[in-house]
Amino acid sequence: MREIVLDTETTGLDPLRGDRLVEIGCVEIFNRMPTGQTYHVYINPERDMPAEAFAVHGLSAEFLSTKPLFHEVVDAFLEFIGDAPLVIHNASFDISFINAELDRIKRAAIPRERLVDTLLLARRKHPGVSNRLDDLCSRYSIDNSHRTKHGALLDSELLAEVYVDLVGARQSQLLLASDARDIRVNAAGDAPRRQRTVPLAPRVSDAEREAHLAFIATLGDKAIWNEFLPVPVAVNPAG
Repeated sequence: MREIVLDTETTGLDPLRGDRLVEIGCVEIFNRMPTGQTYHVYINPERDMPAEAFAVHGLSAEFLSTKPLFHEVVDAFLEFIGDAPLVIHNASFDISFINAELDRIKRAAIPRERLVDTLLLARRKHPGVSNRLDDLCSRYSIDNSHRTKHGALLDSELLAEVYVDLVGARQSQLLLASDARDIRVNAAGDAPRRQRTVPLAPRVSDAEREAHLAFIATLGDKAIWNEFLPVPVAVNPAG
């Protein structure tokens, strides 16, 4: 199943009071595994950058003034996310800004039914404790040492790793990897091999088998092939 892990950065906390979107970062995952496909864009908010927001993400009004407007990137953004579920930490915040921008240019809103809120998942799994992204990275031993400031793409990449742990997918992946290791060990002869419930039909004809046995007979008694010859079945003369 294709899912999109998404994060945004903004000029503030409330799109209804004039705060705007300034960055979108997306990471594509398929069956809970990152595919390497990402989407990232900075957006000109057409306004100043409050000091409080700048302290969070470090994006200045001067830097953003040369970036495209939302209506110039919306088609590429919507094409990337397609109709996939959107995995977002505190999803109501991010989607409120995205839908405010969509409404501003008379485009359809993204329905909330598409959202997978990892903050709600974390609160159910870890009640009574802080479940910020940094806390979850620490809890699941995910390296976030390079996260000195918030960044939409970096945070999406970290959230993709957290999401795998939150839904228990990493354990399933480890079990599959363990099974694969078992198969390799068994094939090396260090453990019993798995047996087919129904043996494969033999692909060697009787004539080929007889020719092989005749060839082995010419190699002498000490040939290693003799160790693999079938043990003759004793015949009881009495019947």
